Amino acid sequence: MSDDKSVTNTILAVIGALVVLAFAFYFIANAVTSDEADDSGPNPRMTAKVQENIKPVGQVNVGAVAAAAATTTESTGPRSGDQVYNASCMACHGTGVAGAPKVGDKAAWAERAAKGVDGLLTNAINGINAMPPKGTCAACSDDELKAAIEYMLKESGV
Repeated sequence: MSDDKSVTNTILAVIGALVVLAFAFYFIANAVTSDEADDSGPNPRMTAKVQENIKPVGQVNVGAVAAAAATTTESTGPRSGDQVYNASCMACHGTGVAGAPKVGDKAAWAERAAKGVDGLLTNAINGINAMPPKGTCAACSDDELKAAIEYMLKESGV
């Protein structure tokens, strides 16, 4: 019986010591991190570190690209048909992607040439089948698209 009492007393003493130790840590931590003693405002180093941690990884700036493209187009004037073709049309019309008529395929272009250049231009501006409006050259003027169409027709022998 005395052994049970001594074990119980030892357990109660250890629990009591841990409670006292917990209260001591609580009050020490509270004293160290208390904002009441520091009325100088937010810590600038901590604020800078938080801002660094939450800033975006990257930024998308489409405006600069569009502005540069518009400036390039305006400053150099309209591009020739082969320039527009090589920059924007060749990706699909050079390989025949999604049913696009390949440059040099006289039969495929002859069918389309029956509509006339203005009909082809209307299709190019509005898009047709898998081709989106203005193809991949949203910044192209109608005259540049027309020049590209005439270039592709000429290169296809039509």
